[in-house]
Amino acid sequence: MSPRLDASHTHPATSTSPPEHLDPIGHDSDVRPDADDVLADLPEIPPYDEVGPVDARALSKTLFARLESLEEGTHEYSYVRNTLVELNLALVKFAASRFRSRSEPMEDIIQVGTIGLIKAIDRFELSRGVEFPTFAMPTIVGEIKRFFRDTSWSVRVPRRLQELRLDLAKAGDELAQKFDRAPTVGELAERLGLSKEEVVEGMAASNAYTASSLDAQPEEDDAEGALADRIGYEDHGIEGIEYVESLKPLIAELPSRDRTILSLRFVAGMTQSEIGDELGISQMHVSRLLSRTLVKLRKGLTVEE
Repeated sequence: MSPRLDASHTHPATSTSPPEHLDPIGHDSDVRPDADDVLADLPEIPPYDEVGPVDARALSKTLFARLESLEEGTHEYSYVRNTLVELNLALVKFAASRFRSRSEPMEDIIQVGTIGLIKAIDRFELSRGVEFPTFAMPTIVGEIKRFFRDTSWSVRVPRRLQELRLDLAKAGDELAQKFDRAPTVGELAERLGLSKEEVVEGMAASNAYTASSLDAQPEEDDAEGALADRIGYEDHGIEGIEYVESLKPLIAELPSRDRTILSLRFVAGMTQSEIGDELGISQMHVSRLLSRTLVKLRKGLTVEE
């Protein structure tokens, strides 16, 4: 975006002349000797916040006529183009006010709308005989809508569903006012000329537009806690159950003494020395029997897998 002019700036022909090394908008530059002559016959431009809609429209026509006679990329062209942007910022603010209920900051919406205004200025032609506000407003609104459509979705969905969401919202509001209740899927489908399946798909896609934080606090009348407190977690014990069920037939095939050693070690939690005392054998013997049994069970699980 081109640098914005200061709101209190007036045309150099009607204000105190800047130092020789500054151009009419206060920037160091090598202005051509005839720059002031090129801009001298422009009408006096008061502070932009004091220009009414009628005056802004009249001034814009004069500036657009001058813009067509200037070479793009020159200092004079940029000066006139910047002035047109400042004069017509009210169009952007008016368009942005339609989206006041959105969660995005109004400053961001105005910035995006200003991009649309600049595009409209670059495309506008006086010879078409159309008033500039009429020409510019669809471009400004379209740029803002594109911003919401492309950047505001929490989950990326196809463009078709993004547009369907807008159609459903508009149709839903209209039907709600007509019936004094929320419309059904069938009524929405009939209004938009779609199938019920397409309407349901669009309604599901609308859930991807905004996402709530897992730590968001519940409403006052909601007895549940934060969403994070209600989400399940991975139970690692389930994997253990699978192993136990697979081991049961293998353990049943073991000799009685081996089953007893396994039970004393892993169920009763006894040490190898304690098991040896219980069975009347040495700790080393218990260790060899336990190792042999575990190797046998491990091989049995591997064969089954």
